[in-house]
Amino acid sequence: MTPQHMQMRLDKWLWAARFFKTRAMAKKAIEGGKVHCDGERVKVSKQIRVGMRLTLPQGWDSIEVEVMALSEQRRGAPEAQLLYQETPESREQREKGAEQRSLARQALQPPKHRPDKKDRRAIHRFQRQSTDA
Repeated sequence: MTPQHMQMRLDKWLWAARFFKTRAMAKKAIEGGKVHCDGERVKVSKQIRVGMRLTLPQGWDSIEVEVMALSEQRRGAPEAQLLYQETPESREQREKGAEQRSLARQALQPPKHRPDKKDRRAIHRFQRQSTDA
């Protein structure tokens, strides 16, 4: 790498690494305090270098990545994934959160059928008992 590529703007790197669709979206997330660099809130023009750790939103979760390389250009997803590496702690926490959301979604599923006459009578009986008590 040439000396001029040893560091670059945070918003441009986030765009090139395909975390955000546009630089404007990356800028908005940074200004909103959603992106942290080495545990601190940063500005859009923050110069990042290889080895820095970034924490940023990814869907329902927040992921922590280490900057492995810099790129001025936005390329395909396989090449963009070479620019960073997710930390093992972040991956474990993300998988745990996904499992909890899956369990919660299963618990809140509606019944598989509409109540028939027998079920409705049981529901009415239960409602009367709860209002009488």
